[in-house]
Amino acid sequence: MCNISNFVLDINNNVMKKSGLVFLVAILVVASTILWIAKSGVLSGVDVLQIGVIAVLVILALVFGYRRLTSERRGEPVEDELSKKVMMKASAWAYFISLYMWVFMIWLKDRVTFDTEQLLGTGILAMAVIWALCWLVVYWRGIRDE
Repeated sequence: MCNISNFVLDINNNVMKKSGLVFLVAILVVASTILWIAKSGVLSGVDVLQIGVIAVLVILALVFGYRRLTSERRGEPVEDELSKKVMMKASAWAYFISLYMWVFMIWLKDRVTFDTEQLLGTGILAMAVIWALCWLVVYWRGIRDE
């Protein structure tokens, strides 16, 4: 009987570790943003915009992690078929849109003076925003019969 309860505790700990990963990544993003702010000193307008986008993405990640943690505590499955399909559909849309976003960023770099690091940082943040928007659209709209 003791072996069975240890096995169940092991499973529960692994599930909590997966949910805790979302919070760990959010903490790492916040910590690296704080280091970035401390190192850069004076912030430009683009930097302030990027910090705002990072804050919104971290808040969305925390909400997502909280929802996942509470559903796990209620005994619901962590990932069912519908959530996997929503994630896959949103990721496919985001990848497709991000390709065109990078083409636009390269076109924009030829016409506007952009620092390379600033361009890459803006592009990566734009990819995260595109993915979040695609996920929201697919989540709200639902998956149509295909």
